[in-house]
Amino acid sequence: MAQGYSFDLVEANKRASAKNIGVALGRVCIKARVPVTQVAGHFAVSRMTIYNWFKGDVVPRVQLTSEIDKYIASVKKKLG
Repeated sequence: MAQGYSFDLVEANKRASAKNIGVALGRVCIKARVPVTQVAGHFAVSRMTIYNWFKGDVVPRVQLTSEIDKYIASVKKKLG
């Protein structure tokens, strides 16, 4: 069962710049409560990579930008 997002991660995501696509992805996933394991599996990266994207510590590879944009759109669509 998914544990949810820690307070520290949510706060780090809020402080980070939404201009970073990883941070934008994090904001949508946190709001929709999408498990990190699900996001990591979708992009074939580790959970730690996803946490680093969400915090803005690491910027996703440029080659993933289009796929991340599509993922964000699909999560937003589910949110309504």
